[in-house]
Amino acid sequence: MANIPDKPTLDGIESHWVAQWDADGTYRFDASVPREQVFSIDTPPPTVSGSLHMGHVFSYTHTDTIARFQRMRGKAVFYPMGWDDNGLPTERRVQNYYGVRCDPSQHYVEGFEPPFRGDPPKNHHAIPVSRPNFLELCDELVELDEQVFEELFKRLGLSVDWSHHYATIDERSRRASQRAFLRNVARDEAYSQEAPTLWDIDFRTAVAQAEMEDRERPGAYHKIPFARTDGPPGESGTIEIDTTRPELLAACVALVAHPDDERYQPHFGTTVTVPLYGQQVEIRAHELAQPDKGTGIAMICTFGDTTDVTWWRELNLPLRAIIGRDGRMLPDAPDDVDADAYASIAGLTVKQAQKAVVEQLDEQGLLIGEPRPVQHPVKFYERGDRPLEIVTSRQWYIRNGGRDPELRAALVARGAEVTWHPGHMQHRYDNWVEGLNGDWLVSRQRFFGVPIPIWYPLDDVGEPRYDEPLIPDEADLPIDPSTDAPAGYSEDQRGQPGGFVGDPDILDTWATSSLTPQIAGGWEEPGDLFERVFPMDMRPQGHDIIRTWLFSTMTRSHHEFGCAPWRHAALSGWILDPDRKKMAKSKGNVVTPMELFEKYGTDAVRYWASSGRPGVDTAYSEDQMKVGRKLANKLLNVTKFVLQFGAPSDDRSLDDGVTDPIDRSMLAKLDAVVVEATEAFEAFDYARALERTEAFFWWFCDNYVELVKGRTYDESRSEAADSAKRALRAALSTVQRLLAPILPFATEEAWSWWHDTSVHGAPWPTPLTADGTFGDPGLADVPIEVLTRVRRAKTEAKRSQRAVVDSLVITAPPEVHAALETGRADLVDAGSIHDLEVLDGAELGVEVTLAADT
Repeated sequence: MANIPDKPTLDGIESHWVAQWDADGTYRFDASVPREQVFSIDTPPPTVSGSLHMGHVFSYTHTDTIARFQRMRGKAVFYPMGWDDNGLPTERRVQNYYGVRCDPSQHYVEGFEPPFRGDPPKNHHAIPVSRPNFLELCDELVELDEQVFEELFKRLGLSVDWSHHYATIDERSRRASQRAFLRNVARDEAYSQEAPTLWDIDFRTAVAQAEMEDRERPGAYHKIPFARTDGPPGESGTIEIDTTRPELLAACVALVAHPDDERYQPHFGTTVTVPLYGQQVEIRAHELAQPDKGTGIAMICTFGDTTDVTWWRELNLPLRAIIGRDGRMLPDAPDDVDADAYASIAGLTVKQAQKAVVEQLDEQGLLIGEPRPVQHPVKFYERGDRPLEIVTSRQWYIRNGGRDPELRAALVARGAEVTWHPGHMQHRYDNWVEGLNGDWLVSRQRFFGVPIPIWYPLDDVGEPRYDEPLIPDEADLPIDPSTDAPAGYSEDQRGQPGGFVGDPDILDTWATSSLTPQIAGGWEEPGDLFERVFPMDMRPQGHDIIRTWLFSTMTRSHHEFGCAPWRHAALSGWILDPDRKKMAKSKGNVVTPMELFEKYGTDAVRYWASSGRPGVDTAYSEDQMKVGRKLANKLLNVTKFVLQFGAPSDDRSLDDGVTDPIDRSMLAKLDAVVVEATEAFEAFDYARALERTEAFFWWFCDNYVELVKGRTYDESRSEAADSAKRALRAALSTVQRLLAPILPFATEEAWSWWHDTSVHGAPWPTPLTADGTFGDPGLADVPIEVLTRVRRAKTEAKRSQRAVVDSLVITAPPEVHAALETGRADLVDAGSIHDLEVLDGAELGVEVTLAADT
């Protein structure tokens, strides 16, 4: 009693318990236990690029409920936290925060102070800074962001062991990332080559297949005649093609039609002349050509889209590249292209070149009809603002089955080793793997990231010998080839003929994030942690990054360990706004989590998040948060009510001490809830566990407690009162533990009133009896239903619930009479009933006569 506040409240309990959990090490991982007693989580490292949002709250709450459940089940839970702080998002944030941009040609400035620290004016032109200075600013800002993230995650109540913490740019992560990559190289799972590459002209970097998205954009079909230079005997004239990219005429290397298209079969193997630019190209056949698109014949350019790349490779066509990495037309015309005609578009942007080419075609009478508007999908980098182009560049790739059917099948089989929650998400994985058409491009032309740990020797004229890479010793990792020299060379040989040059690129952020099990688990670091946590038990993540994070992690584990990296994959859905649209900063429909924590309390927000079923997109709802707050408040209040009676006077077992059949019925009903909630959590279905527990809790408070409340105070029925008190206490203990994974703060607060340990270290509840014989779970339902009707009658009569019932006549089938007699005394007490009579009837009926209102 001494620990129960006079006025229980949820306000302010988060800061108290966060500090207490930190001080007590409540969630510290016990690294001494054997692997079979560990439950390890491959926690998603959030991108450190500004602020956490409701999507983080949603999915991280899901993970935390499972972590808390497993901890109460007796497992040592390895629940680390990482920050994904390298790559484009951080660079962009640094540019916008400090008002700078990276220029590798600039010299390093000792003690550099940026012009701003937050919110540069809109008219400010970013100041160029050296790469080392830019990286220093990246390190400074991500450290600030990580502190903010950690505080918010603690406020969310995540039961993370903060001593197991990493960042994807820290030394351990760089060492693991470079080590894994070099082993991929050594096993020929990674390779570099000059190849067509999807390129973002704003970010000036290559883009992987998994980072692309289609966006509908307006365009126009232009019908253009290609003059035949040879063909079937007696025929001349032109072949007409429809194209949305006339600016690529100078890059045309062939025309293509479907091999079964009778219109063009006679022309396969013949040649035509490209308008304006004069190169002669052959008409070829390929199954990817679409007879029903445009005129049924297309021009192959190097390169307009990914299909062009496929045709170019499979038909062994020449290369005529005309678009540079800056998105402008290259200054020099390709071979066989009219240089004077090309000069009019050299140096123009793609849009400018298209306009110029269309005007020239029109002027020369080479445009048939008017351009015809069309809406069509165009490929973009998922973070980009302008369409991707395809340029030729040297890049690094990791084999992922895109060009190897056997590897593709092996990776599909790896997916089958994992239990998916929900199960249909495995199909998304399978479909992605089976639809791959190229290997994983892992190099990026950026500044802030894990450097590709390779140098190249230079020949006598200073050209890199890419087929003879210089590889560092693993013991020297991590290294930066832009500042470190390879073994056997000195720094003054950098860039000199006969010397060396470092690979200028960094690894894609997914190439490091794909190693989160290895990084978090301390792979090949001192100690035996990795053996205790890998393969991990759980990979929680959003369903939208199955193709990136999940698949890339699977690929790296397959290559390095020959196994799946986890046993379970638990997928969360998106957050939708009230209009059922995905919440996103770009759409302006994002809500700040801290405002909701302050308004409703953390547990209320967690309640809303936990109501979202695994893998299902869920609507943002403050109404549900209000319900969650009501639930947490009710838990405090019912705890105070139950604990006011004090502990039992003896230590009899529940079986001996709970003697009243109504009480035993309630506990038997609770047993069933424990079984269902346990099964749900074991299946990673936190929403189902909450649903069943919450339904029982409100039944317990609104029905059972109201039915037996009078008995608990009745000293004349001491044994019956003691039975109720023991049953109430047992139910309270069980319910608090069932709700602990969902409402960690309210349950800890209530638990602390009658325990000196944490509820989060308490054992998960188990049924009172293994065979379910503690009582009849339906027995209490009949008297409770009668009491409900009596209370309704008082409400409809606008009388107090304490109003006396002169007469209560119950008609009921004979088979429920025993239940009514069992609950008679509780009914009389709870309903203030003067006279109660039970008669036979076909169905349950209640006739209430209230005493006169005095």
